[in-house]
This record gives sequence, C-alpha cells and structure tokens, in this order.
Amino acid sequence: MRYLLPSLLLVALLAMLMLRGYVHSEILADHRIQAPAPTTHVPDDVLEGGPVIDARKAGEAAKTLRIPDHKIVLTFDDGPDPVWTPRVLDALKKHHAHGVFFVTGTMASRYPDLVQRMVDEGHEIGLHTFNHPDLSFQTTSRIDWELSQNQLVLAGAAGIRTSLFRPPYSSFSDAMDDKSWPVTQYIGTRGYLTVVNNTDSEDWKRPGVDAIIERATPEDGDGAIILMHDSGGDRSQTVAALGKFLPQMQERGYAFTNLTAALGAPSAHTPVTGFALWKGKAFIGAVEISEHVTGVLVVGLAVIGVLVMVRFGLMLLLSFLHARKVRRKDFSWGEPFTRPVSVLVPAYNERECIEATVRSLVASDYPIEVIVIDDGSTDGTADLVEAMWIPNVRVVRQRNAGKPAALNNGIAHARYDIVVMMDGDTVFEPSTVRELVQPFADRRVGAVAGNAKVGNRDSLIGAWQHIEYVMGFNLDRRMYDLLGCMPTIPGAVGAFRRDALDRIGGMSEDTLAEDTDVTMALHRDGWRVVYAENARAWTEAPESVQQLWSQRYRWSYGTMQAIWKHRRAVVERGPSGRFGRVGLPFVSLFMVVAPLLAPLIDVFLLYGLVFGPTGKTVAAWFGVLLVQAVCAAYAFRLDRERMTHLISLPLQQILYRQLMYVVLLQSWITALTGGRLRWQKLRRTGVVEAPGGTQNRRKDTDRRPVA
Repeated sequence: MRYLLPSLLLVALLAMLMLRGYVHSEILADHRIQAPAPTTHVPDDVLEGGPVIDARKAGEAAKTLRIPDHKIVLTFDDGPDPVWTPRVLDALKKHHAHGVFFVTGTMASRYPDLVQRMVDEGHEIGLHTFNHPDLSFQTTSRIDWELSQNQLVLAGAAGIRTSLFRPPYSSFSDAMDDKSWPVTQYIGTRGYLTVVNNTDSEDWKRPGVDAIIERATPEDGDGAIILMHDSGGDRSQTVAALGKFLPQMQERGYAFTNLTAALGAPSAHTPVTGFALWKGKAFIGAVEISEHVTGVLVVGLAVIGVLVMVRFGLMLLLSFLHARKVRRKDFSWGEPFTRPVSVLVPAYNERECIEATVRSLVASDYPIEVIVIDDGSTDGTADLVEAMWIPNVRVVRQRNAGKPAALNNGIAHARYDIVVMMDGDTVFEPSTVRELVQPFADRRVGAVAGNAKVGNRDSLIGAWQHIEYVMGFNLDRRMYDLLGCMPTIPGAVGAFRRDALDRIGGMSEDTLAEDTDVTMALHRDGWRVVYAENARAWTEAPESVQQLWSQRYRWSYGTMQAIWKHRRAVVERGPSGRFGRVGLPFVSLFMVVAPLLAPLIDVFLLYGLVFGPTGKTVAAWFGVLLVQAVCAAYAFRLDRERMTHLISLPLQQILYRQLMYVVLLQSWITALTGGRLRWQKLRRTGVVEAPGGTQNRRKDTDRRPVA
C-alpha cells in the first residue's frame, strides 16, 4: 500500500488536471481562424438560400430552409455561462419565449444544471462543438470527436442528443466558402442540420442596448434566426436588450419559438438511454470531481504559497536576530562552563568510520570522557576501538537493541552531569564540545543543538544535502531557538543535562526519531533547548538515492510519530501546554503539512509549462527560486560557507525536492495505514574528517583503554 497509494494518487491527480485542462480548452484546443476563401465550389442555392442547411441525404443536392414570416428563432452561442445564461433564461421565461442554445461541450460539462434547465423550460439545444475550433482546419476524425464529445455531455447533462449543429465562427449562408462548405457537407452526412443565421445582433461587440435591438429586428415582418451570445464575456447588454426586444416584437405580432417548431418539424431532441446515458453521466461526474478537486488544489497552492513566504520571512528575520544576539561581544550564557563531560558514541557496524570519530574526540580542547556503546556490531567495531589503546575511551558492549537503548546504556555508564551525544559516522572539530556545552551555564538550559554539517559534499547528491543542512536545518534552528520550540536535537551533535534526561525517562524507544521525541519531551518538562552555531560536527550523508530514501523515510515517519505521541500537550497546562499550543502546531505546520502541500507548486509548474501561460509560469517559478536563493545565500553567509555549492540549487529544486516530497507522502501513508517501519542501517565509507584533520590511520601504542 505504501507504494500503490502514492502511485494511484499521482495518476488520479494527473488525470484530474488533464480533464480540467480539457474542459477549459487548455488541452487539445485549436484557436486558429480560417481566412475567407473563394466560393467556386459552393452551390448557388446555398449561397442565396436560407439559414438552415440540410445536407443529410447522400447523393442529393443540399437544400436550405427559411423561417416563416413573423417567427423569430433566438439563438445563443458559446454557453452555458454560470452568470449570464440564467439571466437570459429568466428573460425568456418572463416573456414566454423559447430559443435555441448552441452549447459548447467545455461549458456544458462544467454547468450541466443549466443545460437541464434549458430542456426543462422548453428550449432546444444545438451542438457548437466541444472545444470551439474552426472546423475547416480539422480532419474528419477530429470533427467526429468534437461532435461525439458534445453529444456525450448532453447525454450526461440532460439525457438527450440533438440533431442541430452550428459551426464555430459561422455567419450567414452567403458566407459559405470552399473551406467551410466541405465541412457542412460532412456534418450533413453525420445526420445534422447546420444552422447559421440571417440576422446578427452583433451583441459580442457590446455596441449598446439600442444598437443590439436595432440590428436584431427583422425587416417587414420577415422570419429570422437571430444570433446572440450568452457566454464569452460581459453579456449585460444582451440581457438588457432582451428585456426590451421580446415585448416589443411580441406586440408587433412576432412569436419566439424553437427552430423545429418554426419549421413544423419533429423535435431535434432524442432521449438517450442505457449505456450511452450512463457514460454521459460518468463523464459529467468526472468533470465535477475534477473541478472541485482542482479548486481545492488551487486553494492549497495559495495556502502553501503564503506559508512558504511566511516561513522564508520568519527564517530571514529570526535568524538575523539570533545571529545578532549570540554574536554580540557582551553576549554570554553566564560564567564559562568548564566541567568535564561525557561523550556518548552509539555504534553499530561503524568499522569504516569509528576510528576517525574517536580520534576527532581525542583531539578535543575540552576535558571529556568517551564512551563507545557497541550495539551488537558484527564487523568488529568494538575490537577496533579497543585496539586503539586510547585513555579515557571506554567501550561498552551490548546485544543489538537499537540506538535509544545504546544511548540509555551510555548514560548509565557516564561519569559526568553533561552528556554529549554523536553518531558513529561523525567527526568533531577540536572546539566542538567546548562550544556545545557553554549554554549549560544557564541552569534553565536542558539541551543544546549543535551545527551539523555534511562532510562528503563533493558529489551532486552530497552538495544538495549540504544546502539542505545549512539552509533547511541550521537556519531553521536559529528561528526555532528564538521561538522557543526547537523540534530536534540532531543525533550527530547534541548535548543534554543528565538531570533533564532523568526527569523525562531518558531516551525513548517509542518512535524512530528518538532525537525529536526527547527534544519535545524536554520542552514539555519546562527546559530550554538552544542552538550553538559554533559547535560544528561533520557527518557522512547518504551517497545514494536508496540510502537517502531510507534515512529520510525514517526521519519523516519518526517525526510524525513524535508529534502524535506528544499531541496531548495541546490541551495541557504549564510548559507542556505552551509548547503544545505554540511549538507543536508550528512544527507540524512547517515540517509536515507545508512540505506535503509543497508539491502543488511543481505540479502547477508543469501544468503551466505545457498547457498554461508558459511565460508567467516560468516567471513565477523563478520568483520562488529567487526567494529560496536569497535565503540560502544568507544561511551560507551566516555559516561562513562558500557560495559555490549554491550553483546546484536550481537542480536541487527540480530533482532532490521531488524525492523528499515522495518520501514524506509515503511516510503519511505508512502512518495512516498503520504500517510499521524498522530502523535501517546506512552503509558508511569513512571518508569524512574535520577540516584541517589528517588522514585517518591506526596507531600502535602501549596505551590501554580505561576499564
């Protein structure tokens, strides 16, 4: 289900967007208009005949029909429109008049209730194609498609099919030419009457109510097919003209009737039953779903746009304030903290990198003891550490029980009140521990987050993670520090007051993100959690997509577990309630909800590039990228990092971010379906070392480890 549901969701989303684009004439639409052509192949009877062309009988000459005197057939093109069509219908109903509505499939599929109202109130429906193309440009297969899709919509909307057709961009009979006449002939072979007009109100020009009435009025009692529009723009003048035109012409003895009634012919409507009816209803239902879903997506896009900008604004402002605060010359946490601390290194099969980790700790300029907790390694990790024979480095062995259990075991063996925790694939700078523990001079501080950095950033995927760590993690931590809701002490570099850990029960095994879990527990217990920007640690980031997927999947799922575990903080009092009502919603919004909605930006980017206004879409995307680049550049400046890695930022937004979206979505599905995720060990290479460090090498010595 974790793989099937995301795939189905993606396919459904793409299908709905494609359907929406189809019914909004953004897909398969052809807006070309044919220039006038010669009339050498058009019969004179057609050019000089009436506005109804009957070419249905194969082998016989087409004939034309005229509307009898004192009869008017009002026709309305391009609808139905949700604003103007109801007003047109109201005007017709008020004056007991009928007309013919030549609807497009795109509009009728979106507003089927208006089509049903037309039929219920006695009006006739005609086809005006589905996407309103100039059919003289189209093949016969495209013409058949336009007709069949339009009929499909009528079947779903009102349970009928019709035999009336009006070509888009048509005019009088004498406007037929060598390009449009073959289309009319072909339409006739498909069983349709082609209906043009002989009186054009020119309401589409919006010339004014009086001008519309004047142009729509037949001469000397002649019958007429009058062209008007109920869609395609502001039709207020058309509605106002109907209010005057209908009673005026009725007083002069005119009757407003349907086309077939005026010609004394059977109704153009035929009921649709069986499979064709249900097929039409299914199409209308699919369009309705796509309209609602894409409407929700558009709202979601607006929301995520606001959230992204708010987050970037907060990050820039609060990180600036944080840096200004901690970098003041007179800033201090109190008296310099100088007491020895215990450094815990949980390790499971870390043979490739454990030596570099231990040697970086030995080079520390702060008094420490090092405890390596071997969590049942099978590659000789513990043996390698013991063979290094370094004082103040102890190895504690245990059966494989997981990282939280290893850390708790290390806490039990620790001698000092402050414990520093790091991963077995991480190296510290000589000053890291000293910088990390200085905030403990403030008795309110229960934990300190260090500055984790990607050591193996030479590859493209490493560079992307480097950007993420500097911008997405460390810039965030500055912001969360000032807000008092730091969500996570990174496993690579963090320090804890032992009393604080004892009060919350130590490292919990309830979630896969024990670092987030314990941080939230400390907040709820009333402890301050702060960020030490100069406590730098260099960690080995995953070097393949598979390893990265495994790591981030665990992080995302574990974060959701931690949020759910501490959900009761929302209704509690005291420090727990403050975190629950401020920190927990904030963390949930920016770490879980917003990233889940963020793919909408890319979905609509692709949609806009293919079907929408490409220029505006590209400009909007580059605008978002520019904001991100500004934030990233500021984050790199704060961390004193070289800007060269930001060259890969655009590619990161296109590729790397999509992977993170899928990981988060899969984590959501795992959580919602009740799935379980186990801890997955990443393959390490041991290539990371602190800046300025020497190549790792084993040294033989007679020094013995402390028992």
